[in-house]
Amino acid sequence: MFDNNNLMKNMLLKAALAFIGYHGAVWVGRNVVNKAADSFVHRLMVDAYSENLWEIVSATRKTGLQKILETNIRSQAGKMIKRPLGSPKKLPNFDGIMFNFAQLHRLPTDEGLPIDTRVIIGPCAKKPLQIELPIMISGMAYALALSAKAKIALAKGSKLVGTATNTGEGPFLQAERDAAGKLIIQYNRGKWNKSEAILKQADAIEIYIGQGAAGGVGHYIEDQEIDWKIRRQMGLGWGEKAVVHATYPGMGKQTDKFGELVAYLREITGGVPIGVKLAGGKYLEADLSIALSAGVDFFTVDGSNAGSKGTTPILQDDFGLPTLFALVRAADFIRKHDLGQQVSLIVSGGLATPGDFLKALALGADAVYIGSVALFAMNHTQSLKPMPWEPPPEIVWYKGKYQNKLDVHKGAESLAKFLRSCSEEIQDAVRALGKKSIHEVDKSDLFALDDFTARVVGIPVGYRETDYQPHYESRPGVPAFRQIDEKRRNKKPHGI
Repeated sequence: MFDNNNLMKNMLLKAALAFIGYHGAVWVGRNVVNKAADSFVHRLMVDAYSENLWEIVSATRKTGLQKILETNIRSQAGKMIKRPLGSPKKLPNFDGIMFNFAQLHRLPTDEGLPIDTRVIIGPCAKKPLQIELPIMISGMAYALALSAKAKIALAKGSKLVGTATNTGEGPFLQAERDAAGKLIIQYNRGKWNKSEAILKQADAIEIYIGQGAAGGVGHYIEDQEIDWKIRRQMGLGWGEKAVVHATYPGMGKQTDKFGELVAYLREITGGVPIGVKLAGGKYLEADLSIALSAGVDFFTVDGSNAGSKGTTPILQDDFGLPTLFALVRAADFIRKHDLGQQVSLIVSGGLATPGDFLKALALGADAVYIGSVALFAMNHTQSLKPMPWEPPPEIVWYKGKYQNKLDVHKGAESLAKFLRSCSEEIQDAVRALGKKSIHEVDKSDLFALDDFTARVVGIPVGYRETDYQPHYESRPGVPAFRQIDEKRRNKKPHGI
């Protein structure tokens, strides 16, 4: 009994000391924080502006954190810098475009009816590329950008939903080919991936001329960016520089050489679609005309909203057409030359949502590419693994510090779920438009929120009445509304 009383007293004493200690620490902490805050605010209130810490806020609001950060990186590096995943600049995009609702002037499509989302790329090719939904994975290079695990996860995810993935300009990865259902091989401006054995494995070939975040700029791949294994895959000799040329060697301005390349690739592959990838520029129609004369089966037009593993900020921020402009002009080119049944149009650059994708289709694209958002979807919660000490892309970059932590199966499933979700939303939207196929969606289903977007796209603005044709017959000389009223009066009531 005595021992129990002592034990109880000791427990109460410890509890009292803990209580006093905790609240004492809180009191001391609050007083310290309070004095520090008072001192800091006091300095802000009395210091001259040249000495005031608020100058940081003022300078940041004037110049912007992005510019201040990149100024410091340039000051440290002493050479051009490369920014991953594209420009943060706010460019014209699809946000100013809205879809119409089908209600009475056109009835919505019944919820039980299936919606056709299948797309054929290169309809005139001997072996057209057919995909089950109009969203494909853009070219992101193995080794020059992404790890093998990331490329395989993207390929597996695309196969699960019946769409295609693109190799990008890196060395050929056989595991990606084995994992993909439909693979588009990018014919790059380097010396690698040119063997017949590789080219014959393509479901389509995309000749890489330019990209929205880089144009057609050539560059050297630094030795520290790749290892001996990748150098061997690229066919590089001892001491040989890895070069992505500005133009294809021997081609120059001889456009007939371009046609010869297209014909060669078509023959080697047995007739798969051969396309060309171009950055949207001021003379886009001239570029498309040259590609058309070479006999391509599809155009890929990449807007300046695009991203990359790393190109210079000046190329990302200050060059090229925004994706919306490039799409409208490319689609107009196809309509003007009546190429709709011959040449397919793929658009890419900053597209991220089902709304973006369907608007692109309505404006004339046959399919879209996604890049950055595909990585976000594939990474999903796995992007938390490098954080908080490293940025999320470290789990997908080749030589990324956390690349070995990527779960390929989980990544593929996450990407597939994202694509299925997007497809279902697109189908829901097509029903809301009163249509049964993505191929029926066009400009007539759109209106703009502002005059600028309306002029760019060639659609009406929403704040004005839009003319439409009634879905009933009219008698000459009798106002339509009166005819409807007569029908209503003469019709016998019946149950619905």
